[in-house]
Amino acid sequence: MGLFASIIVGLIAGLLASWLMKAKTGLFVDIILGMVGGVLGGWLSSLLLGVNLMSGVNLTSIVVAVIGAILVIAIYRFIKRK
Repeated sequence: MGLFASIIVGLIAGLLASWLMKAKTGLFVDIILGMVGGVLGGWLSSLLLGVNLMSGVNLTSIVVAVIGAILVIAIYRFIKRK
């Protein structure tokens, strides 16, 4: 997936994940969070399913990136709590 597509998917996924998890972050953090979530989601999908579902700007990639971003937010909150 290209850099521009990663930024677009990361922005959408980061915004959705921060909205779902009630995270109070800014736009830049949402983009980074979504991109990290996309990498994590793509890695987990390839590990569990044998197929990397991050293939461009489409609904499947956004859903995978949102799930990954939610995991990243949950891990961050868990580490921050301790």
